[in-house]
Amino acid sequence: DRRVANWLAQFSPQAATVKQRTGLKLSPHYGAGKLRWYLEHVPAVARAHRAGTLAFGPLAAFLIFHLLRDHPRKVDHANASRSQLWNLDSRDWDPWLLEMFGVPAEPLPACCPILHRYGTLAAAGIPLTAANGDQNSAIFALGKPRRDTAVVNIGTGAFILLLTGGARIPYPNLLAGLASSSQTSAEYLLEGTVNGAGAALTYAAQRRHIADITQNLPRWLATVERPPVFLNSIGGLGSPWWAAGPAPQFIGRADEPALQAVAVVESILFLLHANLQAMLDAGQPVRRIQISGGLARLDGLCRRLANLCGLPVYRPVETEATARGIAWLAAGQPQKWPKPGRGRIFRPAPDSGLQERYRLFRQQIG
Repeated sequence: DRRVANWLAQFSPQAATVKQRTGLKLSPHYGAGKLRWYLEHVPAVARAHRAGTLAFGPLAAFLIFHLLRDHPRKVDHANASRSQLWNLDSRDWDPWLLEMFGVPAEPLPACCPILHRYGTLAAAGIPLTAANGDQNSAIFALGKPRRDTAVVNIGTGAFILLLTGGARIPYPNLLAGLASSSQTSAEYLLEGTVNGAGAALTYAAQRRHIADITQNLPRWLATVERPPVFLNSIGGLGSPWWAAGPAPQFIGRADEPALQAVAVVESILFLLHANLQAMLDAGQPVRRIQISGGLARLDGLCRRLANLCGLPVYRPVETEATARGIAWLAAGQPQKWPKPGRGRIFRPAPDSGLQERYRLFRQQIG
């Protein structure tokens, strides 16, 4: 939803300040511009604001209000941070941002730590003790995460997250955010964003008329050795470029569905690797990768990721990481936490062809 893109462009001179305060790039995808749009274009919203009865904010606030007894107007730090109205250091709504974007503070919910007693679920009678974003929760799928482990989650989009401890690490081309917070402390992270993961495979299946792409991918990844290079700008380039990118296209022979599908998978890995390199440039040590999400079930994807990055890739038996992670947080971050099965570790191996395709990809993308 980019309806406020033109309106938001007027704030480009303040983009660096917005990034410093929020950890986010100035973008129409976040809540600030959308809330302002509703105030200006939906008469019922404007009337409610004038009457003092308006309540708005992140979707998490709506769910908390309707699911809990007493209907509290609260939102967790992680979901509040995605509004682009929230200050990453003060961990509250930012008066300067509210004034700049023209969003009133009164209708917004109270900001609460991720670990917080929000209230009692009306339907179950049990307390809600943690609320968080989906990617942020996935970091904790195995309990307390290691600081040297980059967590990759691949679904419609893909994300690579790395804990940085109690201090945020400023880096211009990556996002910063919170993995967890309590009343007295916070755990920060660096985040890389890939827009075209599962969405890129859907694009290829539809535009190139590739039938049964999901069912055939395991076999194609095991047999195709020299795919073309796919310039994956589906949904625009996320971090570390933050640009529209070139038109999606194949470079090299791409006259068979198998070649096209494997090239798209490799392009997702190329985008993830670029973000991993940015994290290393930010001075963060990374010694292994932990992967989850629907596409993580593909052995060929995990193997190529290990070979490309030169790091072991660990895939737990359960690739649904978000539910396990938020459960660990809600349980009070216990030292003893049931581990899933052993999972599988993909060890890196030399792959000169893959490395050469990555170099060509970077030359074309920038």
